Formats: sequence, structure tokens, C-alpha cells
Amino acid sequence: MAAPGRAWLVFGFSTEEAAGEPGPGLGPRRLEPGPGGIRRVWPAWSYVVVETGAGLEVRSAGRRRRLRGWCEALPSETHLVLRGAAAARAWRRGAGPRAPAWSRALPRGAPRHPLPLLPGGFATPRPPFYTALPAGLRARRLALGNEHVLVLGANGELHAWGGGRHGQLGHGTLESEAQPRLVEALAGLPVRAVAAGGWHSAAVSEAGDLYVWGWNESGQLALPCRALAEERARGEGAGAGAAALTLHREQPAAEAATVISIQALPALLDLPQEPPVSEVSCGSRHTAAVTRGGELYTWGWGKYGQLGHGDDASSDRPRRVEHLVAEGLRAEAVVCGPWTTYVCVREPPGPQRPPSTTAPCGEDPAAAGTGPGPTHPSAPQDRTRTDSAPQELNSEPEVGLQLHEG
Repeated sequence: MAAPGRAWLVFGFSTEEAAGEPGPGLGPRRLEPGPGGIRRVWPAWSYVVVETGAGLEVRSAGRRRRLRGWCEALPSETHLVLRGAAAARAWRRGAGPRAPAWSRALPRGAPRHPLPLLPGGFATPRPPFYTALPAGLRARRLALGNEHVLVLGANGELHAWGGGRHGQLGHGTLESEAQPRLVEALAGLPVRAVAAGGWHSAAVSEAGDLYVWGWNESGQLALPCRALAEERARGEGAGAGAAALTLHREQPAAEAATVISIQALPALLDLPQEPPVSEVSCGSRHTAAVTRGGELYTWGWGKYGQLGHGDDASSDRPRRVEHLVAEGLRAEAVVCGPWTTYVCVREPPGPQRPPSTTAPCGEDPAAAGTGPGPTHPSAPQDRTRTDSAPQELNSEPEVGLQLHEG
């Protein structure tokens, strides 16, 4: 009997749909592992960068491109930022092979934290590409929203700044902040993980408590949402007779009094049965959390099946992804793209299991000493083209896939 392995599944908007082709449907899709399996994923709207045992690959509809010599990615629909051993660089998508739009040398021996963090500051996949952090802010994690930034400090403290019109900074106001400001509502509570969505935020404490704040337009905070309350009210009214409809006429107004459009302070969110949470990730308008028991919960906008429940319904309540339970899969890591959810699962032993990987999920193998460093590993061949990414530092990868705005 085969030993347990790991695999990555994806729910939601597909790269085929982004290219204007028919999508694969609402069910889960398994990422082809490549040599040595998939360790990490960095999704954009129309493509995804994956790290296999042989290095980085860009995957889009029907295409794969190798990115030799690079160890981390920060993708967007306009630019792709790559980090190597000695430099970080950005290229504009669709520009073809030409000089990078931005380049920054990295000092030797500097502490290595995952992108977007860089020594002394952080990268963004759009101009100006690099922003310095205050000298006294010792960051170990950084998350980028559409308009805001979250920084997790060395001692578990959380700072937020940027746009605040949807309450996504957690300061109790809708004001923007030009500089990092401590999220005082979480002061004294050691935080282990942070995530930034389009206009909402989430954090997990060392004790496994989950906090959410910001915009709740689609239920992405798992708080009562106006749009879904009205949808439920319409459904109740449509299924009732005239007399029953009369009784329900006041229900939307009653629910409207309890809905939450913006939560400007971190709110403690209890999942069903209150399991402790190990990590959280935010999409544009949805959220996913993995519990310490290996279960995956999702909520928020679900139009493309990104919640993993086999339908396109949105939800303002946390729901366990039953597909994983039914298949005996244990969730270990989750990464949300704008309209997708990628989950790394540990598979049960079984002789008929498709090829998978024993590589750890969501871990930087170079930092952990479990994989190749950012040199020039061999990489899988491009399935539809023979060109590949040139080597680090002396040229640039071809990342010029057709640009599609999301």
C-alpha cells in the first residue's frame, strides 16, 4: 500500500475561463504535481506560479513556462515579481523579452522572509515595486490587499496602513493611514498568521483564534450580509403563498437591522464546533481557513465555485468543505487567489491514488533546508512551447502571456 502523500486541489475560476475558454466546472481540480510535487503556489487572476521540486513554473490555459533560478513569485495581472538569491526583479506581462521594469540587488546574509518582504522593505507587483519599511519595524510576514498592507511583527504584533474606507485596517475608523499603525484591538494578543483580501483582513492568534475585519459585502467576514439576507428573504417569499408572503414582508427589514456591511475593528469568529485555526487566506471577496484538525472552512463570494461546496452560492456563514472529508483528505495549507482557492491536502494511504508529493506544503524549502536553493535546477518542459525562462540575473523570463483584466 502506498504511503500517504500530498496534493494540491483548486476550486473556482480557472485559467481556461480567464482565456475565454470553457471552464472545467464547479468541482475540485487536481494540480499536476510536476517533478518532486508542488510545494507552494502563488495565484493571480488568469495564471498561477507553482514551485515544484525542480523550480518555479508559470501555468496558464494550456501553457507552462519554466522560471529557472528563481525561488519565489509575486504575481499580478500587470507584472510578475520574482526573487532569487541575489536580486528581485519585475517584468511587465505581455511585454515580451526585454529589460525588467524593476530590479533590486539583495544583500548577502540578510534574513530571508517570504515575499512580499524584502530586506528593508517590501515588494508589490505594480509600480513603484518597492517600499521601505520604518527602521524600527521588525517584520516577519507581510500581506497585501488591493489598497492596504498588513505587517506581522517579530513579537506577534500587527500593524496596518493604506486605504481604510472599508474598515480593512482594523483601527475602528474608515480613515486611511500613510504609515504603519499598530492594530490596538489586537495589542497584547500574539498573532501567528495574517491575510489580506481585496478589502478585508484576517488574523490567527497563537491560540488558534480567528479574527476578521473590513468589508463584508459578500459575507467574506462570515458576518450577516445584506445581499445574502435579501436573497434568503426573496427565496422564502417565492416559496410561500400570498398570506405567507404578507407575514414575511417585515422580515427583510428585521434582518437588515442586524446585517454588517463594514466591520472596522477585528471581530472574533467562531467556526462550527469552535476548532482552533492554524492558518487563513483571503481572496478578493472570500475567505478560507484551515483548522489544526485538518478541516477546511470557506465563506464569502462563491460565484465561481471558489468556496469548494460544489455550487456557485455565496455564504456569510463558515461552511466545512465536505469534499475533503468524504475523500479522507486532511487540509494542511490554503492559498486564495482573487476568485480561487488552492488547498494542499494530505492523502490517505491507497494503492490507486494518483501521483502526488511528499513535499511539505506552503514551506520555503530553501529556508527550511529541504529543497534546492535558488540556483539553476532542471525544470519540466513547456507543454505547448519550447521557449523557457532564461537564467537569473543575466536576462529575463518570458512572462508575456495575454493580459486579461479581472
